[in-house]
Amino acid sequence: MLFGEDVARQPGLLQRLDPRVKVLSLLGLLVAAALVHHVPVLLGLYGLTLLLAAASQVSLRFFVKRVWLFIPIFTGIVVLPGTLSFVTPGDTVASLGPLAVTSQGLTGAALIVTRVAVSISLVVLLTLTTSWPRLLAALRALLVPRLFVLVIGMAYRYLFVLLGAVSDMYTARKARPASRSTREGRGFVAATAGALFGRAHALSEEVHQAMVARGFRGDARTLDAVRLQALDLAWALGCAAVAVTTIWIDGGLRV
Repeated sequence: MLFGEDVARQPGLLQRLDPRVKVLSLLGLLVAAALVHHVPVLLGLYGLTLLLAAASQVSLRFFVKRVWLFIPIFTGIVVLPGTLSFVTPGDTVASLGPLAVTSQGLTGAALIVTRVAVSISLVVLLTLTTSWPRLLAALRALLVPRLFVLVIGMAYRYLFVLLGAVSDMYTARKARPASRSTREGRGFVAATAGALFGRAHALSEEVHQAMVARGFRGDARTLDAVRLQALDLAWALGCAAVAVTTIWIDGGLRV
C-alpha cells in the first residue's frame, strides 16, 4: 500500500487517466479475459498488462512479484487436482504411481492460471496507479452502493491502525522481562487478539462519530476535481477495441 501511493503519483500513462474511465475500461478488459478460452490469447493480454505497467512507470519486477505471489499459492492448489486423470480423463502425459497427469487437465489448468494472472494484473494496475481517495470517489460516481464504498474505505484505513496497535502491543511485551516459553507465547497471542479487536471496535466508534461531526455522509471526496480529456476518450476506445479484438480472435481459434 505504501509503495502503491508512490506509484500513483508518478507521471505515467494510467496515472493521467480519469479514474472513472480507468475503472470502466479495465472492467471491460476483465470481462474479455473471462470470455477467452485459449491460453495464447490470454498470454497476449498478459503481455499488454506488462506494457501498460512499463508505460505507467511501474517497476516490472515489483509488478510481476505482486501478481505471481498469489497465483502459485491459491490458484495452483485449486487447479492441481484437475490435472489428474480421475478428475479430467484424457491422454496421459506422466504417471505418478496410481495417478496420471493428462494433457487435457494440463490445458485446463494452464487456462485457469493464465486467466487469473491477467485478471490480477489488471486489478493491480488499477490499484497501483490510482490513489485510494480517487478510486473510492470513482466508484461512487459509477453508482457503486455507498455502504460498499464506506466499508472498503474504512477497511483500508484500519489496516494501518491495526498494524500500529499490534506493533505497540508487541513492543510492550518485549520490554517486560518474562519467560519466553511456548505456552506463554500462545497465551499472549490469544489475549492480545481479543484486546486488539476490542480496541479496534472502540476506536471505530470514535472515528465514525468524529467523521459525522465533520460533515461526513458516506461519500468519498477528493481535493482535485476530475475532468474527462481527449486522452480518456482515446484510452476508452482503445480498450474497447482490444476487448472486441480479443474475443474475435478467440472465437476464430475455436472454429
